[in-house]
Amino acid sequence: MTKELKVLELFAGVGGFRVGLEHANASLYKTLWSNQWEPGKKSQDAFEVYNYHFPNSENINENISEISNEKFKTMNADLIVGGFPCQDYSVARSKKHEMGIEGKKGVLFWDIIRAVENIHPKYLILENVDRLLKSPSTQRGRDFAIMLASFNKLGYSVEWRVINAAEYGFGQRRRRVYFFVYRNDTPFAKKMDELFETDIESVLVDETKYDEYIFSKGLFARQFPIKQEVYKKRHDYYELSDDIVNISDNFSGKVWNTGIMRHGRYFTIDTKPLGNEEPIPLKDTLQRDTEIDEKFFITDKNKIEKFAYLRGPKKIQRVSASGHEYTYSEGGMSPYENIDLPSRTMLTSEGTVNRSTHFIKTKDNRYRLITPIEAERLQNFDDDWTKIKKLADGSTTQVSDRMRMFFMGNALVTGVIKRIGIELEKII
Repeated sequence: MTKELKVLELFAGVGGFRVGLEHANASLYKTLWSNQWEPGKKSQDAFEVYNYHFPNSENINENISEISNEKFKTMNADLIVGGFPCQDYSVARSKKHEMGIEGKKGVLFWDIIRAVENIHPKYLILENVDRLLKSPSTQRGRDFAIMLASFNKLGYSVEWRVINAAEYGFGQRRRRVYFFVYRNDTPFAKKMDELFETDIESVLVDETKYDEYIFSKGLFARQFPIKQEVYKKRHDYYELSDDIVNISDNFSGKVWNTGIMRHGRYFTIDTKPLGNEEPIPLKDTLQRDTEIDEKFFITDKNKIEKFAYLRGPKKIQRVSASGHEYTYSEGGMSPYENIDLPSRTMLTSEGTVNRSTHFIKTKDNRYRLITPIEAERLQNFDDDWTKIKKLADGSTTQVSDRMRMFFMGNALVTGVIKRIGIELEKII
C-alpha cells in the first residue's frame, strides 16, 4: 500500500488543489513543493496567503519559466497538479528546424511539460476552462490535441472530462475541464492495456473498446457518473501525428467533453451527467443578513440603476477598428440572483459593478454583493481562508476584499478535487 504521494502544486494560487487533496486524504497527499507567481505585480498576495497556510513546504515565488531544469530534478514528485492559463498553443519550426513557440503565449503549458520531462511523475491532475477543447476558433481542438500529443511523446495517457460542479452536488455552476494524466508504466495503465488494448491495433477498427473505459472504468466515470449513452451521437476518433508541428498546422479532428488518449490515439464523446445529485442553492451558502458588513450593501441609486442596465437586454451600435458598423446585442438576465438556484460562475471581476457580479436582493428589499466568505464557500474553502497573508519579513496583514474576490474568481471548486483525490487513492 502506498504510504504517501509526494505532490508538486504549480500555479498554486491560494492552494485549491492542495486543499482538495488534503480533504480527500491528508496522510496520503503530501504537497512538498509549490509555485505561485503573479506576473506584472509587485505584491504577490496569492503566494503570501498560500505561505501563511502552508509554511512548511517549499513554496517558490518566481516565474515558472525561471525555475531551472536542475531545480525540477530535485523534486521527486509522484503527482503534479495545477490549473494553468488557457492560451495559444500553436507551434512552428525555427529556421534551424527546431520546434518553437509561435508568439509569446502558450509558454506556461510548455513549462508543465518541462517539469514532467525532468521529474517523471506517475500522475498529473490539471484543470482549465472548458473552452480549451474548442481553441482556437479558427481550428477547433488544435490546442488540446497539441497537449495530448505532448504527453503521448513523454509516455503518458490522458483522460479528460468537462465537469459542471453544480451537476455533481456543489453550489456553483462552474464548468471546467479536468485532466487525469498517468504514466504508461504505472499499474493502472497496464491494467487498462489488459482490459481494452490487448491488441492495440484492433482499436483502429473497433472504437467501442474505449466505451467501457469512458462510461464505467475511468477515474471520472467512477467518481462523476454519466448517462450510458453518447449525447446526440457526438463522437470522434483520431490518430495523433508524432510531429507536434504537423498537428499545429493540420489538425482536423473534434474534441468532445469526455475522452481518453492512449498510445497516440484518442477517442472522445459528448456525455451528460447522470443527474442524480442535487446542487446546493445559493441561499444555503449565504451568510445571515445580520452578519453582513454594511459596506457590502448597495445604497447608491446610480449603482443600482447601473446594475439594472448591465443585466438587462441591450442593442448597441458600434464601429470596429476597421470602420465597420455593427450592432452589439446582449440578452437580458434576472435583475438579481435567484437564490433558489446554485450560484453562477464567479469571475475575477466579482465584486465590481459589472454584469457578471453576483447581485443579491435581501428579504427587506435591499441590494448587496456577495462577501469574501460567501465567495470562499462557493469554492469549498474554509471561511476567511484568504483573509490573512504572510509577508516576507514574517509579519502578517489582512488582504483587501477586492483581492480576496479576485482569488476566488481564479480558484477552483476544491470539492471536485477532493473527489478526484478519493478516486485516485482507489486507483493506486
